Amino acid sequence: MSKKSAKIWPYSIVISITLVFIACVATIVIANKLPVEKSDTYMMGYHEADAKANEILKSAIEFNKRYKIEYISDELSSKNCIVKYRVMDSASNPVNNADIKIVITRPNNHKYDQELSNPVIENGIYTFRATKLPQEGRWDIMAKVKVEDIQRFYNIKADTRSKEVIEY
Repeated sequence: MSKKSAKIWPYSIVISITLVFIACVATIVIANKLPVEKSDTYMMGYHEADAKANEILKSAIEFNKRYKIEYISDELSSKNCIVKYRVMDSASNPVNNADIKIVITRPNNHKYDQELSNPVIENGIYTFRATKLPQEGRWDIMAKVKVEDIQRFYNIKADTRSKEVIEY
């Protein structure tokens, strides 16, 4: 082994450790700049949703036995977004005493959240005022529907560029 190759070892180790340290610091800096959004599962934090999971599921099962809810808006538009739901009992009679809370949000980003309340109720159809969405694209429309003492969360994915709506 020559003296030249023996001198390279310490330098290469120091350079490797320095590069690993720089990579760690860069990872921490980048991670701190990215937003970490809280979960919006069931319109509550994930700790609360986890603690109440059984109650939420039992209430949803009971709600589904007694009532039907349906998203009936024509399409989601960023310029004139009107949200409509139909609530009926199991015999298809309109329900006009439901309490519905709506939040329109972007997936994994709460910057543009819009909460809708005070719908116009007519023959079981709940119409929420027109609102303007700040961006084109995919939106989550989350509804908390409460009739008497039972409630259900009715969450859908909609897109301003497509008429397709999917419940999740």
